[in-house]
Amino acid sequence: MSASAAQLKLAAAPEHDAAPDLNDLLVRVGRGDESAFAAFYDALGASVFGLARRVIRDPSRAEEVAQEVFIQVWQSAARFDPARGNAKSWLLTLAHRRAVDAVRHDQAATNRENKYDWSGGPDFDEVEETVTITLEHEQVKRCLDGLTDLQREAVNLAYYQGYTYAEVATALDANPATIKTRMRDGIVRLRDCMGVEA
Repeated sequence: MSASAAQLKLAAAPEHDAAPDLNDLLVRVGRGDESAFAAFYDALGASVFGLARRVIRDPSRAEEVAQEVFIQVWQSAARFDPARGNAKSWLLTLAHRRAVDAVRHDQAATNRENKYDWSGGPDFDEVEETVTITLEHEQVKRCLDGLTDLQREAVNLAYYQGYTYAEVATALDANPATIKTRMRDGIVRLRDCMGVEA
């Protein structure tokens, strides 16, 4: 093949996209250029995720860290100085630090959970529960004492003995309609005494 044929072949071959200048992209990101940020992300997103994945091991946590790194890039790219190093090294240093911080944070959280494990303890304060129940019983007793004898008897049979209206009427030798009225009036008075909303 002659030199001119080789030159023609090279000229006819499709040009491959040149690798982007990462330093230039990062400088442009520092100026708020969103398209430069997208190109920077496309060029280095997989590298950041891979580094985070090696440090963290959990893929979903590594994805979170990678996202945090690129948020940090967007916020702090203006501080990047190409004279002091290259953009890829700067980015991977940020990613490594963020991944290590995530591991430390997660480990500290696990240690705190283990240190303050309450799974073996009671789900509630037994003393407080006992006192509350006792006070409620005393209030109910006081409120029952405020009913008429007939109301108290009907309520007692229905709610504490489990009688139906008909059984209460039979036990008290009264009309079922009268029993319903007594109980309704008694319950209204109890509710008012206990401070319960209707």
